[in-house]
Amino acid sequence: MSNNYKLSDYLLDVIKYMGANDIFGVPGDYNLQFLDHITHRDDLTWKGNANELNASYMADGYAREKGFATFVTTFGVGELSAINGLSGSIAEHVPVLEIVGAPTNEVQNNGSLVHHTFGDHDFSRFEKAHRQLGIKSARLNKDDAINQINEIAQYIYESKKPAYLILPTNLVEMEVNPSLKDNIADLFVEAKHNSVNSFNQIKEAINHSQSPVIIMGHEVDRFNVFDDIKSFSDKNNIPVLDLGLGKGNIDESFKNFVGTYNGEISDESINKYVENSDNVILIGAKLTDSVTGGFTQQFAEDNTITINYDGANLYGKQVAEDYKFKNIMHSLADTNLDLSLPSLDLKNNDSSINPSGDKITQSFYDKAIASFINGDNTLVAEQGTSFFGLASQKLPKDAKFFGQPLWGSIGYAFPAALGNQIANKDRRVVLSTGEGSLQLTIQEFGLAFREKLNPIIFVIDNTGYTVERVIHGMNESYNDVPALNYGLMPKAFGANDDQFDFIEVSTEKELIDAILKAKEETDKFVLIQVNMGMKDVPEQLAKTAIAFANQNK
Repeated sequence: MSNNYKLSDYLLDVIKYMGANDIFGVPGDYNLQFLDHITHRDDLTWKGNANELNASYMADGYAREKGFATFVTTFGVGELSAINGLSGSIAEHVPVLEIVGAPTNEVQNNGSLVHHTFGDHDFSRFEKAHRQLGIKSARLNKDDAINQINEIAQYIYESKKPAYLILPTNLVEMEVNPSLKDNIADLFVEAKHNSVNSFNQIKEAINHSQSPVIIMGHEVDRFNVFDDIKSFSDKNNIPVLDLGLGKGNIDESFKNFVGTYNGEISDESINKYVENSDNVILIGAKLTDSVTGGFTQQFAEDNTITINYDGANLYGKQVAEDYKFKNIMHSLADTNLDLSLPSLDLKNNDSSINPSGDKITQSFYDKAIASFINGDNTLVAEQGTSFFGLASQKLPKDAKFFGQPLWGSIGYAFPAALGNQIANKDRRVVLSTGEGSLQLTIQEFGLAFREKLNPIIFVIDNTGYTVERVIHGMNESYNDVPALNYGLMPKAFGANDDQFDFIEVSTEKELIDAILKAKEETDKFVLIQVNMGMKDVPEQLAKTAIAFANQNK
């Protein structure tokens, strides 16, 4: 007796349970039958993209808000288009699942010369490419498909890293036991774990400090442990900083939060806490060049305690084997140290804005954007002038922020911002991007208007790739980009007159007026073109560019 519960249904039930309500991607003949299972459901929505690269970026942005995302491509041509975006998700520790519709297992095993292959009988190339990148992979087979899906799902849930699943077309309609659905919740029960030995080692090391400081990274957000850090800092008066990689999903209005650290190029008021510390506690952090002022951090292994998802070490030496990241963080939350540190006396910087009729500078722009962000906003910054200028700004309570400073894929931020907006319609996304970056992924204006999204998008038009200019080739033609007419973009991509507002600004006062108008127009997609000088760059980018240029010598 047949039933109507198929392997595809089970896979989608797992995805739904993990928190994805929307699925991104591009149709192709090897995934069309699977897409039917998505579009025929009431509890999942298909969000078709202009191309697979954009789908992977959009899923990454969605996962940063929802904690998980899924996108679907076709075999070969589709997945290779997406592999850059999925690589960014593994670099920056973002939980995304890619599902690849593939030829039947019979076709693959026979090595048939079908389309989307190299015509060399080898169907394993693309899976090997993903494995080589360190992406957890599975090619489903009829005997073990349920276990394979479960293993992938548990891996993503536990590690918060991306994974890759190949779904051959012959398995899409394979009948499975409907009662499997009842056991999905059991896949995500965290095993009880004891980390007493490793915790005691860490606690003892911190107790030996005189002026500890905490620097947080991206894993704090992925594993949702900021409240633990806040509690630990609160009980013991320990200063807290974050890095650009990991900024923004924590509360920067917290009384012990000092600011965003970027090596020696940070403000002196921030640097002093790190310079004067005898014990730097790095939590969930990676010390990459983009967020340490080009490796100019003012501490070394011999005064650093590192606490990460995949391990911890004290001054270069690993802690006991019973270590588990979340256990340690929960234990620290309840810890009163033997130290008696004084309360922090942090002064709030004056963030008032006094616009004039002068032309907009990068410095004014960064302060203006930061001053108008509120707790209902997620600020997304494209790598380049936007990220380096905005990452150092302090955010108000409940505001969020992200960019992609480690992977740094140009064009990422626009689709990622839209994905983030789809993930939570109750927050309003504010994107700052350069016109050069936007041109790589501009096609998703179509999706934005089709889905009636209402973010605020600032496009900095400074005649080219400014971040590249300051590294090398200030006046070289390869750093120029075509001049587009952004005012025509919404209509060209299908917007109705009442769906959008386009504003072009060149002076400080025009920028402030545009921001105030955009904040009022909550029911519109607001596109603001910000005209700036070609050689105007944020101070932190100018300093980092020197470090980047030296690396390339």
